[in-house]
Amino acid sequence: MKVHAGDIAAVAKLKETQTGDTLAADKAHPILYPAAKWIEPVISFAIEPKSRGDEEKISTAIHKLMDEDLGLRYTREPQTKEFLMSGQGQMHVEMAVARLKKRYGVEVLLHPPKVPYRETSKGKADVQGKHKKQSGGHGQYGDCKIRMEPMPRGSDFEFVNEIFGGSIPRNFIPAVEKGIQEARQKGVLAGYPTVDFRVILYDGSYHDVDSSEMAFKIAGSLAFKKGIREAKPILLEPVMNVEVHGPEEFAGDLMGDLNSRRGRVQGMEVRGHTTIIKAQVPLAEMLSYASDLTSKTGARGSYTMEFSHYDEVPGHLADKVIAHAKAGAAGEEEEEE
Repeated sequence: MKVHAGDIAAVAKLKETQTGDTLAADKAHPILYPAAKWIEPVISFAIEPKSRGDEEKISTAIHKLMDEDLGLRYTREPQTKEFLMSGQGQMHVEMAVARLKKRYGVEVLLHPPKVPYRETSKGKADVQGKHKKQSGGHGQYGDCKIRMEPMPRGSDFEFVNEIFGGSIPRNFIPAVEKGIQEARQKGVLAGYPTVDFRVILYDGSYHDVDSSEMAFKIAGSLAFKKGIREAKPILLEPVMNVEVHGPEEFAGDLMGDLNSRRGRVQGMEVRGHTTIIKAQVPLAEMLSYASDLTSKTGARGSYTMEFSHYDEVPGHLADKVIAHAKAGAAGEEEEEE
């Protein structure tokens, strides 16, 4: 059999080949073509098994699909704890789901992913965290004083030790930081991780017998919770760099739609009959964009999206997110009971 340039051929029973491999006719003179460059996925769906106990089957089956289709991604979002399937469009992901059912007998449900919000503070605070408990025998005693102040976006967290004179023994200082680190993973507004702030440990006290690492860890946690409430906490949301490609006759509608999604258009250019719009849009507003873009452009539009930065959520929207998060947390507590 001969295959010429431009032809499409099929070969059965290949056991060791992968997508992207080059098949050469002469072992003595192998030819290796450069691997194709795959663009990053543009849409993600949270995925869960239709039947409980199928998590392992899902993972195994999806990884087999990914060996064939290099445009698919399967990841776990650490903050929301959701498993995400990502692809080049809604139809791409839905076809992968159909193959999961047909080939491997695995049925899954798709739904929009949760937005990984975060929390931070806009102000400063100077607070004390004190843990004291006496219950017969050795008690528990830990006392720390901290200052909290905001840091630039993307700074995450910084711990500064300014203890002098031994008000807190050096071996207990890491415990204070650990208590703050653990407590900040669940913020005071809606339970999202708290970021972009500095903690300065500057004073405290201890007891020769009752102080321990655990007591100072609890004291650090108490200080953080008290301080973050006083430091004007706010909610942050991920903002994405979005690039939309569509027919030029839809340019006005596409820009208006991005503006309605709280987007900030960064620029526009025309290539032939295609308009390219670049904008920054909150992720929360892009969850249904794929189907909306298809509808608005008669399936002739496409887009790419990647993370840019975190920004403050407007007050009226933040209230809704916080209320929804608290309602969800209350529901989870009722299920556990």
